[in-house]
Amino acid sequence: MKKNLIYFIVLALLGAVFFIPGVKDNLFPVAEIESAVKVEDKDYDVVLKGVNVPSTNLKNLRGKKLMFLNFWGTWCAPCREEWPSIEALYQSKKDDMEFVLIAMLDQEQDVRKFIKENNYTAPVYLAQSPIEGKILPKVYPTTFILDPSGRIISKETSTKDWNAQSVHDFLAPFLK
Repeated sequence: MKKNLIYFIVLALLGAVFFIPGVKDNLFPVAEIESAVKVEDKDYDVVLKGVNVPSTNLKNLRGKKLMFLNFWGTWCAPCREEWPSIEALYQSKKDDMEFVLIAMLDQEQDVRKFIKENNYTAPVYLAQSPIEGKILPKVYPTTFILDPSGRIISKETSTKDWNAQSVHDFLAPFLK
């Protein structure tokens, strides 16, 4: 009788995993990552004016390391709120990841003042050409974590504590 109950529970769990939408993705997030959307090569063609780093094109920064791509603005309260945690993540992972923080809808002097007043050192850019495709932000802040092949492994469209242990744990397998 006890054996039959165990078999029934196992079958019910397997049925839930395969037949109830969303259960599999929550139990097995790797499946979601494997089928993730890839950013097209043409979407990386964005001319970037460096604010505290040399100017470049986004396509020159892809393909070598995991990329932390953040769209923000000095005018955006949630963006300013998450900056300390981004800076902390940058300080701990700058050798392992490419950081690209693009100030949107902003004046260069406002961006320079903001990063200077707060002693931020994470690489900040202003887009000098249109941003299109899968990385075009619809809200601010928007952050993507992209693998070297352009696969989106994470997309966040709200403020987040980027230096939380859960973020470090999430990034660890991709940084090996």
